[in-house]
Amino acid sequence: METKKEMVVSAIENGTVIDHIPTESLYQVIRILGLEKYKEEVLIGNHLSSNKLGQKGIVKIKNKHFSAHEVSKIALVAPLATIIDIEDYKVVRKFNAEIPDHIEDFIRCANPKCITNAEVVPTKFYVVDKENLKLRCHYCEKFTTKETMKFTE
Repeated sequence: METKKEMVVSAIENGTVIDHIPTESLYQVIRILGLEKYKEEVLIGNHLSSNKLGQKGIVKIKNKHFSAHEVSKIALVAPLATIIDIEDYKVVRKFNAEIPDHIEDFIRCANPKCITNAEVVPTKFYVVDKENLKLRCHYCEKFTTKETMKFTE
């Protein structure tokens, strides 16, 4: 007789679940949100079975809710991610991360000669292609793509 084995991860009372993260993007999401320094419970699952993606990553963060700015970061590396806000063990809000029309302050320009790489000037990009992730720098007008995109520290 075959028995099913199942691991159960406890529900969080308050916080956020980031679901449907592509497996190759999971650790980048953790890094850009600074979760490796977060002092409360962070549960991480990777290569989990998913109808939507085949395999997925998931992160549960206790007592943390994300700003629109942070959700924009998630959307850039995991555009299919679902953000789930939990309060008193109940889902109070569930939405998909969406790439914004413009991005400020957290992406570095790929052009080494851009003023933002030489002086203390906040970066600003216009999203010209959300599907293939192509950004145009406000200052030098050079393009940054998913392959050349670097987050500021």
